[in-house]
Amino acid sequence: MANGAAAETSLYERLGGVYAIAVVVDDFIDRIMVDPRLNANPRVDEAHHRVSAQGFKYYVTEQVCWAAGGPQTYSGRTMRDSHRELLISGAEWDAFMDDFHQTLAKFGVPERERGELDAIVESTKDDIVTSAAPAASQ
Repeated sequence: MANGAAAETSLYERLGGVYAIAVVVDDFIDRIMVDPRLNANPRVDEAHHRVSAQGFKYYVTEQVCWAAGGPQTYSGRTMRDSHRELLISGAEWDAFMDDFHQTLAKFGVPERERGELDAIVESTKDDIVTSAAPAASQ
């Protein structure tokens, strides 16, 4: 580099690109699809049985790659549009985030990258959680 400073490596690159991201997304989607804390919400349970897990994994992989600075462009619906009818509670969001953290730990995602991924996911919370939704019983 002309100025001697190293270029900042994107989160996408630090995560290992699309193939590495797809492996982690695969585990995460498998985890949330069967989580009884999430499926206690009948609308979420129905959605988990209505959509193809493979298609869901595709869109989440595409979205993570895009948000992490990869060359992909997310082509799915907005988070608000795809979640508004599910009436997701704060407790269900917490269970979702617990599943997310379990997946990141399983794959040994470093702390810096975990923090950046957390910020990306947390930025969607207001579009996903319906404040009036009752918490699912645990």
